[in-house]
Amino acid sequence: MIWIALAYHLASRLAYVLYVGLTLSRQDRTAHLTRRHGAEAAFRRFRRAAAFVMANDAVSLAVLCLVSANTLHLGLPRGLTFAVGAVLALVGVATKMWAAATLGDGYYWRNFFTPPEQIVTKAAGPYRWLRNPMYTVGYLPVYGLALVTASAFGLVAALFDQGAILTFYHLVEKPHFERLRRAPAEPLVRPVPGSAHPPSLDTAPGQRP
Repeated sequence: MIWIALAYHLASRLAYVLYVGLTLSRQDRTAHLTRRHGAEAAFRRFRRAAAFVMANDAVSLAVLCLVSANTLHLGLPRGLTFAVGAVLALVGVATKMWAAATLGDGYYWRNFFTPPEQIVTKAAGPYRWLRNPMYTVGYLPVYGLALVTASAFGLVAALFDQGAILTFYHLVEKPHFERLRRAPAEPLVRPVPGSAHPPSLDTAPGQRP
């Protein structure tokens, strides 16, 4: 049962990063078409599908940790492991929620679908202190869940999950913002409430549970 749960979660994580990564890469290549004809509709379709694969990924991790509970033996008091895991989960969830509220629709990579002009915005929320809170501190809950349930398999999955999302960031998100920064068009400067991106346009917009 544990191995089935592990395999399903790893497949779910790959489905998440591959679907989102390939879709956004294609969107980058064909942006001139969707921005003229149906950018909002394309974004709404993508957001629905992305929300589903992200939710499936999160649930599969929780199931894995539950079915493989008490397989992690660190030689520490069980109460201490639980407390550390709970603190990690709380800090990570709070940071992720703050970042998501700051991003708004940017949580689902809306900037891949928006008009092509550059928008120079002011950093806000946790982005004032952290370059990429979603994929760094925001990933503490996956480690926290593994510690709370004492799941060795969950801890391995957490490492795989964060490695996968950071790979996605470096291959898809970061090049996207570097292209925006190098675009020859005159930047359009306007305030965007709750924006997460500093003037360099180099901050990652996404979240990967």
